[in-house]
Amino acid sequence: MAEKKVLEPGPDHPITIEPHRGRVVVRAGDTVLADTSAALTLRESTYPAVLYIPRADTTVENLTRTEQSTYCPYKGEAAYFSVPALGVRGENSVWTYETPYPAVAEIKEHVAFYADRVTISES
Repeated sequence: MAEKKVLEPGPDHPITIEPHRGRVVVRAGDTVLADTSAALTLRESTYPAVLYIPRADTTVENLTRTEQSTYCPYKGEAAYFSVPALGVRGENSVWTYETPYPAVAEIKEHVAFYADRVTISES
């Protein structure tokens, strides 16, 4: 099996991570999946910004780990969770980089949610 390519963020593919100002609440219907004032905003190249929520501020009992995984040459291997309360729509709707590459080490112990599958409120 070929080794996976590892790339560093740079001028052609910038990645920045900064503390998110304010509170973030993530819901699946009436169920609160996360509530935090310690989210991180990750901006990568031309992609929309993604909020990464500390696992400690996530109600993990509302998530189910799946076998899904993907690879990003800038961040590493992503593991996924489903939100059973959302049915099929909730499958693999949450991801995490459990051993992220050094350039994005801050997102370790954080999860991100697909914004088109859950309700994310910022205040």
